[in-house]
Amino acid sequence: MKFKKSNKLYKKGLVHLVGAVNSPVRAFTSVGGNPLFIKKAKGTKITDVDGNEFIDLVLSYGPMILGHRHKKVQKGVEKALKNGYSFGASTENEIKLAKIVCDAFPGMDKVRFVNSGTEAVISGVRLARAYTGKDKIIKFSGCYHGHQDSLLVAAGSGLATLSMPGSKGVPEGAVKNTLISNYNDLESVKKHFEEHDDIAAVIIEPICGNMGVVIPQGNFLKELKAYLETKGALLIADEVMTGFRSKFGGAQELLGVEADITCLGKVIGGGFPVGAYGARNEIMQEVAPLGGMYQAGTLSGNPIAMAGGIATLTELKKQNPYKKFEETGSILEVILLETAKKYHVDLSVNRFGSMLNPFFTKTNVTNFEEAQTSDTAKFAVFFWEMIKNGVFLPPSQFEAWFLSSALTDNDIKVIANAVDKGMLAISKM
Repeated sequence: MKFKKSNKLYKKGLVHLVGAVNSPVRAFTSVGGNPLFIKKAKGTKITDVDGNEFIDLVLSYGPMILGHRHKKVQKGVEKALKNGYSFGASTENEIKLAKIVCDAFPGMDKVRFVNSGTEAVISGVRLARAYTGKDKIIKFSGCYHGHQDSLLVAAGSGLATLSMPGSKGVPEGAVKNTLISNYNDLESVKKHFEEHDDIAAVIIEPICGNMGVVIPQGNFLKELKAYLETKGALLIADEVMTGFRSKFGGAQELLGVEADITCLGKVIGGGFPVGAYGARNEIMQEVAPLGGMYQAGTLSGNPIAMAGGIATLTELKKQNPYKKFEETGSILEVILLETAKKYHVDLSVNRFGSMLNPFFTKTNVTNFEEAQTSDTAKFAVFFWEMIKNGVFLPPSQFEAWFLSSALTDNDIKVIANAVDKGMLAISKM
């Protein structure tokens, strides 16, 4: 497999793009080598500029749940394009998509569309503060909620310490109201409430996807929600990644929890830039023009994104692929674990719905600290072997793999063969 054209574009891109990319993980920094440049995609396959074809388990980090360029989505978008690209005014499709989304989430009466998951979270946090009249937010170490200043933070020493900025350019003042807790550790949340009386909300990914797929243990989410209710604080569910991926609706419902505010993105745009945040009427009443919490956007509710979202969710509801996702995910988990055992490679696999992630560690991963025990050098070898054998993975140990409903039995065979080659290469390290 050759990457001559991708390498040439990478060098050309270095001139006017930062690192030749527009999002850091695309730079392949954690796996080495130069990034691949993609030309086209259809169904389960993605093709780079050199003509190499791969089974795609990135799926634009989630939204291509039906596979690439599904005919119903393509038709819906093409129809919308004929009417115009952007109006800066209201359209009927915004109402249609809002009803589909609200009907899928118990406790969501109203929704506001924005342009990205990051924007949805920014707005959701602002809304929590507006509704409660409090300032502080608790997030969990290893959970990513977009690149907004107040949540782009890392934990200091100990679980209950005040946060420090996790990126250059983020002033300490921007994160002074952000507290860090440990995922799956309710006591680390309670400690903050013992020390602070102005906590507005806790924000969480119901299923983590940015430290790898990490799942809440036992009744962690239920107990967290019950505790927050005693403190007058809200639960914000960041379902930008998990929304519509484990059921038609949110992972929170499967886990027995109803968040106060839900943030969405990815799937609800069918591959187009979109995000959303929603809640009960009493909370959404705070949002302008009904209330005093201001948030606006010229491209919010963009007609092309709305058309893509309506077509995607309508087809997704019709297909109802969630039982198939569970079966396919289980097959891939077995393939990974049994192949790792065959070649004496330490491996732990986490899976939920149509998301899964192998960790190159013998540790059962339930939080960020445990995820970091993974051998990233082994993952880098595995990544490139998967690429060479026709499978496109996220170029990071700590990113989730995604399944599409278009995945076939033959695709599974190709993935299994690539996994075998990858584990064999690791065994020779």
